[in-house]
Amino acid sequence: MRTLMQTLTSLLRDIPKPDSDAMAHARQHIDGLLKPPGSLGRLEALAVQLAGMPGLNGTPHVGKKAMLVMCADHGVWDEGVAVSPKVVTAIQAANMTQGTTGVCVLAAQAGAKVHVIDVGIDADPIPGVVNMRVARGCGNIATGPAMSRVQAEELLLEVMRYTRELAQSGVTLFGVGELGMANTTPAAAIVSVLTGSDAEDVVGIGANLPLSRIGNKVEVVRRAIAVNRPDPRDGVEVLAKVGGFDLVGMAGVMLGAASCGLPVVLDGFLSYSAALAACQVAPEIKPYLIPSHFSAEKGARIALEHLELEPYLHMGMRLGEGSGAALAMPIVEAACAMYRNMGQLAASNIVLPNGK
Repeated sequence: MRTLMQTLTSLLRDIPKPDSDAMAHARQHIDGLLKPPGSLGRLEALAVQLAGMPGLNGTPHVGKKAMLVMCADHGVWDEGVAVSPKVVTAIQAANMTQGTTGVCVLAAQAGAKVHVIDVGIDADPIPGVVNMRVARGCGNIATGPAMSRVQAEELLLEVMRYTRELAQSGVTLFGVGELGMANTTPAAAIVSVLTGSDAEDVVGIGANLPLSRIGNKVEVVRRAIAVNRPDPRDGVEVLAKVGGFDLVGMAGVMLGAASCGLPVVLDGFLSYSAALAACQVAPEIKPYLIPSHFSAEKGARIALEHLELEPYLHMGMRLGEGSGAALAMPIVEAACAMYRNMGQLAASNIVLPNGK
């Protein structure tokens, strides 16, 4: 265990800081483009954010794109917090290997490769799925921890290594997604713990849970927190006690991408919860997170306010899978195209009223 922790700690310690000089140069460059300064709004800020990422070597650009979808089942499904049968996790994971699910269609449109990763599906191994399975489903958080701390640390490390290997193969833009029936319940528990919010303020309908059953879901989240008593100062403990394998996996992607100085596009509510935990583990990853869309799930606003992130898209989406992250990838590419391809004011003999 000591070796495991030393390895994980060393990777986290090596997360680079953004290059402030590169960001200042990017601001100057963007202000000199063929447009009024600031007229492309948040696209300009995004380009500056990308310029500061050491993994992009000071110039916003996108090479290969990868969507990492973490798939797992949850013991808390037994508490009646979801309407979909648990087997849907395995069925949808298999559908992903055929390219027929929402994230696959949107990722293909964005030119991103989807990596379907089994971190804990309660089924036999599925052909075409990357096997990082910890167990056949995690524990029921309403009665005990989702997993042991060692399991959480081992999975974080394995996903970080996988992410870093993809970076070495030329991936420069990552997206995160998840698949797991009942997983909005542990996500809500994580958000409740890490934001200090009452369960009622962060529990939503997930995949169309009837409103008549929301009260039970709220009580399950409260019970999970009371039974496990996770320390909000310890992100790994929160993930292990009231999270799930898919949530740990998403946090691992964020930590792995940041350790390479590369951006990772968040999806919706599930990814917000994983990001809250990942930022608690390593606050240094924050500058590498790019929020895609404002999830329609109830606790989305609270989670995003605590992350201090403002999504680029407001589409009323709550599919999950990484669908929002895939949809936002072209926005990242647009910021890079603006930076690299627009002409300069000076070259066109245009002088703005402010003299710039």
